[in-house]
Amino acid sequence: MSPSQIFALQFLLSLVIYGLIARWYVAPRLATLPLAGALTPLLFLHATRHLGMVFLVPTVVGGALPPEFAVPAAYGDLLAALLALLAIVALRARWPIALPLVWLFSAVGTLDLLNALFQGNRLQVQLGAAYYIPTVAVPALLVTHAMIFVMLATRRH
Repeated sequence: MSPSQIFALQFLLSLVIYGLIARWYVAPRLATLPLAGALTPLLFLHATRHLGMVFLVPTVVGGALPPEFAVPAAYGDLLAALLALLAIVALRARWPIALPLVWLFSAVGTLDLLNALFQGNRLQVQLGAAYYIPTVAVPALLVTHAMIFVMLATRRH
């Protein structure tokens, strides 16, 4: 198998595994909670996206990455992490803008992930030790974004 085929297989299998975990274990438990309480644990996962700043640290990623990939991926992840934290605070404090903030976060976060995947593939980015991010973390993040969108669209506040 080529490296790109191995990457695609690992990404796909992680996506399937996280999808099954979400469907069989996480979603049923979150369904018993009020909307704000169900969204919060999913947002906490995304609050760790500040780790995407690693794309700007050459010693971790095995050399400098193309700036057209590294800069938007790193700062897009940081923005998503900050929006997730703000949404958590807003939900906990019951601010009227809490749900619009969650929508904003999930739209921005999803687009950031999809853009990074597309650009990484287009530029054939080699991530070195950060390879785990798109093969392990990104599928989990995409699954939780889907869960957030479903909750926002189908549940009442």
